[in-house]
Amino acid sequence: MADTRLYDVLGVTSKASDAEIKKSYRKLAKEYHPDKNPENGEIFKEISFAYDVLSNPEKKSVYDRHGLKGLQEGAVDNSGGSRRARRQRGQDTIHPLKVTLEDLYNGKTTKLQLSKNIICPSCHGSGGKAGAFVSCKSCHGRGIKVTVRQLGPGMVQQMQSVCPDCHGEGEYINEADRCKQCVGKKVINETKVLEVLVEKGMKDGQKIFFRGEGDQQPSMEPGDIIIVLQQKEHDVFQRDSSQDLWMTRSIGFTEALCGGQFVITHLDERELLVSNKPGQIIRPGTVMTIEKEGMPFRKNPFEKGNLHIRFDIKFPENGFADNNRLKVIEECLPPRPVFHMPHGEHVEDVNLHDYDPNDRRGTSGGQRGEAYHEDDGEEGMGGPGVRCAHQ
Repeated sequence: MADTRLYDVLGVTSKASDAEIKKSYRKLAKEYHPDKNPENGEIFKEISFAYDVLSNPEKKSVYDRHGLKGLQEGAVDNSGGSRRARRQRGQDTIHPLKVTLEDLYNGKTTKLQLSKNIICPSCHGSGGKAGAFVSCKSCHGRGIKVTVRQLGPGMVQQMQSVCPDCHGEGEYINEADRCKQCVGKKVINETKVLEVLVEKGMKDGQKIFFRGEGDQQPSMEPGDIIIVLQQKEHDVFQRDSSQDLWMTRSIGFTEALCGGQFVITHLDERELLVSNKPGQIIRPGTVMTIEKEGMPFRKNPFEKGNLHIRFDIKFPENGFADNNRLKVIEECLPPRPVFHMPHGEHVEDVNLHDYDPNDRRGTSGGQRGEAYHEDDGEEGMGGPGVRCAHQ
């Protein structure tokens, strides 16, 4: 007896078309999505697995012939043993889709309008009336023209090119016999709207496949339409190669020493209240982690990575307190390290100044240094051809 359990999960028969399977999956996925029904997480997994098998032509063929056991054992569909010659496959069509980090966190369904070629419905891809094709006389039906060019005595060059008369078809149709809808091209252009499901936890560069939705050509298997996700840069969060999120938070010197609170607005608009306990010192560059607040895992949105916060400490401005207040603050801080004053002629007092990248004084090779050395050289030697007079 044939195994129909996966069809039963989606509520369709084993003879259901691809469109019917997709329609039923989308309806059930919305009904049992973990965001709406957290208690039905296992049912949602069964629905996703069933669609993953039945939406893939190769997996579906194996399942129809061998059931779930055949899928688990890696069976191959040989269609009774004699494998038929496979049709030539058309090229895949790749389309980029820009998404935000919020889209990848929350999931999103978007509609994408595309233009593609389909087999002409009037002539069914023949291009004209039955028997109206004429073998191309220019290429003798080969679709390729061979040109021989003399390079020199006893030397020739043979070149092949697509026949310009039949455009590589090897045959053509007289204008009077051509299909009125496709004008003998065998295909027409159609605008198609695809519903693209961006699942929670997908990543930048991830591909979404629409099997067999590429351009159609007679006697060729259509390629796929491949949607490639391109994530826009986010103002607050950065995602690493895993499911973790990173952000930088600036806090004041008082908060770093004495504790404090701040709010993070997450990608789903939840507000996370973050508390730093008094006495929990945060140093510049410190990284703290909030567990399970990173990106969701695809196919398992209840599991999430972590959110890492890298702290930047804003110190007070110069002169923020007078000497008396500084002494009070110092009494609250750990004691200074013991300082031993050096003595002797080699000790010299120096002052600290703010760094100025435009100040070139003291730089070897600076313009002022070079001018000084040139002047010094001229004065010391008395100029060219001048000697000191002896008394």
